[in-house]
Amino acid sequence: GSAIFESLPLQNLNVTENMVAKKESILAEAAAASVGGAISASVLYPLEVLKTKMQAVQTSDTKDINSDNGKDDEETQEGTEEGKIHDSELSAVDFTLNMYKEGGVGVFYEGIGTSAFQSACEKALYFFAYTFFKNSYKSVKGNEYIGAAENLILGAMAEWAHLPITLPIDCLTTKIQTSKSLDENPYQIMMAMFSEKGVKGMYKGWEAYTVLCLKPAIQYTVYEQIKRIVLLSRRKSTGRGRKKSSQTLSVGESFLLGLISRAISTIICFPYTRAKVMLQSQKDASVTGGQSKTIPQMLMKMYNEQGMQSLFIGLGPELTRGVLSTAFMMMIKEQIASIMVAMLT
Repeated sequence: GSAIFESLPLQNLNVTENMVAKKESILAEAAAASVGGAISASVLYPLEVLKTKMQAVQTSDTKDINSDNGKDDEETQEGTEEGKIHDSELSAVDFTLNMYKEGGVGVFYEGIGTSAFQSACEKALYFFAYTFFKNSYKSVKGNEYIGAAENLILGAMAEWAHLPITLPIDCLTTKIQTSKSLDENPYQIMMAMFSEKGVKGMYKGWEAYTVLCLKPAIQYTVYEQIKRIVLLSRRKSTGRGRKKSSQTLSVGESFLLGLISRAISTIICFPYTRAKVMLQSQKDASVTGGQSKTIPQMLMKMYNEQGMQSLFIGLGPELTRGVLSTAFMMMIKEQIASIMVAMLT
């Protein structure tokens, strides 16, 4: 009987150590993701601006390819219909050149501070929620394995958990990037958004997240499943002697897995991403006198006007920026997280 009572403090100590380890794991994941997200967002920000402006293009927007800065208005108006093309038909290179002609280099860095802050908050809160949900689920389930379907559900829950905080910042960033006035600062743009529809205006496009919540869920599910396979095969081939190398991915592996997982999730969810950006960049219907559209209505409008290809305008820059951003972020996060966990333990 005394042996049982003697073992109780040891059991309590083990439980406490496990709880502390889980808290340390959550904090390490959140902090590492925040740093990785801010760095990757800042480095690739010009691509972020390009893809946002391309996604926000209306099918009615045109550019006169005959127009020139040296021509007067009368000569410009003489351009034929053949000389005018839709912005939506411009290649990424042509779109970039037009942006540079209109706003110079500075146009590619408008709102970079807001974007870096948004990315840091979004990634930190997502991984905090995801790691918390994952650890809690493992405790309830009683084993370490989490399947693909379970990962998808946990990832979607984690995405919804941070939206009340990060969606207003996302709306503001989109407005800054698509603003046609170079004189407006972020504060003025935010006040204009408030004047249109109050706090509700800061949550424009939230309905898109009924689908878009699956984007990070798909991305990190693919990442986690492939990571698990890689680490399991490494443990079998190297044995349990090299504990550290069998628990973390190398820089190259993290980069490659991040690239693959983001590419898959981006292609699947892109039409809703484009519709969300279009909705956030437009003025409120009550201001313009038009009729407010839902995300499905916007998708149908784009499809009816220009076919299936209109749903994927801006996919190239989005894929390039997205896969590189995620690859850099996951590479940085994996390394920082492993260092932080080692320091905390």
